[in-house]
Amino acid sequence: MKADIRDRHYLPAHFDDRAIRVLLVGCGGNGAQMLMGLACLDTALRAISSRSLDVTVVDDDIVTQANLGRQPFYRCDIGNSKARTLTERINLAHGLAWKAVHGRAPGAVDIGKADILISCVDTASARRAIGAAMAGEKPIPAYWLDLGNRASDGQYLIGSPGHVSDTDANRLPTVLEYFPEIADESLVEDDAPSCSVAEALERQSLFVNRVLASHALALLYDLLGRGSIGHAGAFINLANGQSIGIPLPGPR
Repeated sequence: MKADIRDRHYLPAHFDDRAIRVLLVGCGGNGAQMLMGLACLDTALRAISSRSLDVTVVDDDIVTQANLGRQPFYRCDIGNSKARTLTERINLAHGLAWKAVHGRAPGAVDIGKADILISCVDTASARRAIGAAMAGEKPIPAYWLDLGNRASDGQYLIGSPGHVSDTDANRLPTVLEYFPEIADESLVEDDAPSCSVAEALERQSLFVNRVLASHALALLYDLLGRGSIGHAGAFINLANGQSIGIPLPGPR
C-alpha cells in the first residue's frame, strides 16, 4: 500500500556551491530570533558545506520600551530601526555584510531575488500581500518559511511558492495553501502594539518566539546543511509542552 505522505523532501541541486539569498521579512519577536539564528546557521554551513547565507532584513518598525526583555534589544536601541540595529550588530560580531532595509515588504524589496523568503509578520493581511507579490514575480523564491504565534503557541511551515496546479512532486504547499482561511479579508486582526514590557508579556509568553524560531532554524539546518527534511513544520504549544509535526504532502 502506498503511503499518503512523503518520507523526505530534498534540496534542489541548484543550491550547491554558492551563497543562498535569504529575505527575512520582520525583525520583531520571531524575526529577531530568526536573524540571530541565521548567523549561527551561516557559520555552520561554511564549516560543513560549500554553502553560505546572504541575508537581507526588512522591517519598518522601531525599537520601543515594550520590546525590551522579549526581543533582543537594549535601552540604548530605543527609537532606532529594528532591522538596522540588529543587522549591524550581527555583522560586527560575525564579520558579515548582511543588508537591512527600513521599510515594509513587499514594496521596499525585490522578493523575486530571494532563494528563501522567511516571513515573521503579525497579520494575515501581511501574508496575503507577500503571497500576492510572489504571484506576480518571475522568478519567485524557491522556499517560503512562515512563522506565526499567539500568546503561548505557534507554528512554522515551509512551502515552495508556485501555482496550485503545479505538478512538481517536490513542491510543498505554502502557508496560504495550508491555511486557506488567511485569504478571508474579514478576519479580525490584533496587531496593536504593547505599551510596556509587562503588557507585552501579558500578550505573549516570554520565550515563545525563541522556541518557535529554534525549531524553524533546526528545519532549515536539516534542509540546507544535510540536504533534506522529513517534515514541513510543526505546531508548538508551550502551555502543554506539545509539539505536533506537519507532515510532508503525499506524491501528486
